This record gives sequence, structure tokens and C-alpha cells, in this order.
Amino acid sequence: MENSHIETINAKSGTINLNDFKPVASSFLFAISYTQTATIPGLTIAGANTELIKFTPAADAEYIHFGKCRCIDSIPATPDGKPTPAIITKTALELANIPITVIDSGLSIKPILPHISINSKFGGNIAIEKALEIKDVVENYEMGKLIGKQASKNNDLLVIGESIPGGTTTALGVLLLLGYDAYNKVSSSMPNNPHQLKNKIVEKSMLKSGIKFGDHQHDPFNAISHLGDPMMPTVSGMVQEILSNNKKVILAGGTQMCCIVAILKSLNIKFNSNLCIGTTSYVVNDKESNLEELLNQIADDIPILYTDLGFNHSTKPGLRSYAEGFVKEGAGAGGSTIAAYLKEPSLTPKVLLNEIEKNYSITIEKSIS
Repeated sequence: MENSHIETINAKSGTINLNDFKPVASSFLFAISYTQTATIPGLTIAGANTELIKFTPAADAEYIHFGKCRCIDSIPATPDGKPTPAIITKTALELANIPITVIDSGLSIKPILPHISINSKFGGNIAIEKALEIKDVVENYEMGKLIGKQASKNNDLLVIGESIPGGTTTALGVLLLLGYDAYNKVSSSMPNNPHQLKNKIVEKSMLKSGIKFGDHQHDPFNAISHLGDPMMPTVSGMVQEILSNNKKVILAGGTQMCCIVAILKSLNIKFNSNLCIGTTSYVVNDKESNLEELLNQIADDIPILYTDLGFNHSTKPGLRSYAEGFVKEGAGAGGSTIAAYLKEPSLTPKVLLNEIEKNYSITIEKSIS
């Protein structure tokens, strides 16, 4: 299958046959979570201020379903119109008719729509406390496995996305505890990645807990308990079960999904050419992070699929900002777009961009005008 809209990189293990990932039946699993780590000023632009950040995951899910939000009056966008990446996800899923299941994996604010709840606590602020109790990490993992088992019954390709503000900081912490050099490699929703702030938060937390780099190399649940977030064990459990049923998984996201791969690797899960990361060119080409180098440390047999959304050609300044280094990815945007291209080979980037711009006009522009 020729699909020139999807690029692949995998520095050590050659290429991937995209035909292998072309689905008969596919579904998008959207794990939404909250960590109080996101309230640390300067970490994220996912929300107009730190008080609104807790609404972002639920608002993203509602936006994908309804084209508007119900848990909050406004659309998830910055005051100057930089939209949530959920606008990309929504458009791609609709164009390819891919169903979505929303999973509450530890929220502060719940979405007002039908969803699966695993009764998870939200994550603590790792700067001052443990992220989660170990029993809660294990519980989330087991719940994730149940979701993965059910999703595998009717689908041969599962696309898994997340929305958790502050998630690259918790990803940094867990990757370091698992023994990977993730310093200055995780992504950010801002053009100037606050690496120093992230490094400082994680290092202070490690010092306070008396743990150091690589201490939990073979104990990912403890790593998550100390420095992670509730999305990680849930998604890891989902992937583990889907792979055990010999189905394909696109981890829809950037450097946070490297952390999921690292957790699975630590659990000795076999990938068997059934797993890839799907993201945007904005993450892959980001000079302030390094997705490829990070992933190749972890697993050089996992391909990265990415797509250029063409936002640099957009008539909408809020969309053009993605090509200028803002937001870049989130809410499964890149992976759901790739899944849409795989399912509907006639879909073109031009059609996708036109539809995203239409959705932008109807929702984002209307709300900021």
C-alpha cells in the first residue's frame, strides 16, 4: 500500500511495511488523566491558567464528541486561539469513521459523556509527594488489561491516545528511574521547552525519596508510583493485553509514548512487530526534544510513523502556530491522523486540512471572536 502522507523513521531497524498496519476494523482508545504536577507554573500551556488545566482532558474528550465542551464554557484553546490538538483528532476520526472510547484514568473533572471509568485516583504533584500508591498503580494496570482484552475482540488495530497536562514531566521522571537518559529529550507544548524546570522538579523529587537514576530499572510500577501519573499503568495494561492477542497498536503521541514503551520493555512484553508510535512531524522535527534518540535507547525495533499536517500552509493563525513550535501533538492527534490515512487511502492532507480549518472556524474562531 502506497501512502505518501505517512513517513517512517527507525534508525536501527530499517523500515516498516504499512500494509501490516492497514486495518479491517480499528478503534481509538482515549485515556484521559490528571496529575497535580501540571499545576507547577511554567510547565504547560494546556489550559489558560493553572486552575483551568484540570478541565483540559475532559474538555478534549467532549470536544471530540460534540465539537464543543460541556464541563466548561470555553473550547480548549489558548486565549489567542491556539487550539487543542483534539481538533485534529476529531476531524481525522470523523473522516475515517473510526469510533472512539473515552477512558477516565484518574481525573479531577469528569467528562459529561458516556465513558469507561476505572475508578482511578488522579496523580499527586511529584514535586511534593508520591505520584500514586503502588496498589493504585497495579489496579490501573489490571483495569487497563481488561479494557485491552475487550477492545481486541472487535478490532485488529487499536489507536491509543492520551490527554494529561504535565505528562512529559512525569514521563521524564519514570524514564530516568528506568535507566534511560531522557534529559532534554522529552517534548513540550511550548516552543521554548522548560527542560531546566522539568529536570529540577524530577531531581528534587528523586533526592527527597532517596532514589536515583536507574534504581527501578526492573520495577516500573515503583517508578510510576514515585514519579509517574495514572495514565501510564492504564495504557501499559491496555497495550500489553492487545499485543498478547496479536493485534496491532499505534501509540498516538510523542515522547510520553516512549515512556509507555519503556514500561512495557521493563515488564518483558514482546512487541512482535505489532507496535509503533504515531505522531506529527512537529514532534519528530522539534529541535527542543529528541523522540528518535529517546526511543532508540529503549527499543530499536519500534518504528515511528509521522505525518505533516501542513499547518504551515493554513489560513488560520492558530493552526499555523503548530508549525511554529506550539502544542505540536496531544489527544492522539498524529496517531489518529495516521490511522485515518491507513483506513481511507483516498484521504489526502489537503482534504484533512480543509476539514480541520472548517472545524476551527465553527468552534475556535467563534469562541474567541
